[in-house]
Order: sequence, then structure tokens, then C-alpha cells
Amino acid sequence: MSEQNDRGMRVPIDLFLRLRRAREYMDECYASPINLDQLSRIAYVSPYHLIRAFRIAFGVTPHQYLSRRRIERARELLAFSGQSITDVCFGVGFESLGSFSTLFRKLTGDSPLSYRKQIGVRRPIWIPSCYSRSLVSPLLRP
Repeated sequence: MSEQNDRGMRVPIDLFLRLRRAREYMDECYASPINLDQLSRIAYVSPYHLIRAFRIAFGVTPHQYLSRRRIERARELLAFSGQSITDVCFGVGFESLGSFSTLFRKLTGDSPLSYRKQIGVRRPIWIPSCYSRSLVSPLLRP
């Protein structure tokens, strides 16, 4: 029995489950330094076999997956936290602000700063319901 990806390539189901365990580890520990040896131990395969099988199973290499996961989390933090861009960069596991900014721009089309500015403009303003009712109810009274 095997798991098939969108290109029709197959990975044996036992290997797929081990690869998924390695992917879940990256999801949980994305902010920590993660290397190929750690992931290969989790998946019980050699590092080179891990890269090949991971790409077949998920369409990207482990490094690409981890980088995208970190950028995904950085987008959330830039949009909804008051942290500085430098704090976000190091908080999601990047070791260099330059490499973070370059990869962020490559994957999102914007620099971290312009992304934050755009999100700030697009984000709807939250008005507490008690306040909005106090503004509307006098208008509804006869």
C-alpha cells in the first residue's frame, strides 16, 4: 500500500507516515534550529532519502517546507502583533534579517514592512458591540 501525490508518484504508506511525523515536528518546532539529521532520525531514513521521499510525498523539500512554515507564521505575527520586524524574524527561527527579508519578499511579493503597512490598512476596525448599539439606538428611537 502507498500514498500517491498529485504527480502520480508513490511513497510506501509506512514511509509516508514517518515523513508526516517529521513534517509535524517542523510544524511544532519551526522556531528552533532544525537540521536534516534531526529530521532523518525522526523519519528513520537517511538524510538523502528523506529529501527525495519528502519531495515526492509533499511536493517540496524539507528545507522549503520549513522556510514556508516560518514565513507563514511571520505573516501572522506581522499582521496581529506589535513585535518589531527583527523580533518576528528571530522569533520564527531565522538567523539573519537579510535572509528573512529576501525570502519574505520572494514568497509574498512584499517586504515585511510594506506587508505590515498593507495589512494595517486592510484590517477592519473592531468596534465593541455595546458601543455600536449606543450609537445606533438613539437613531432608532421615535
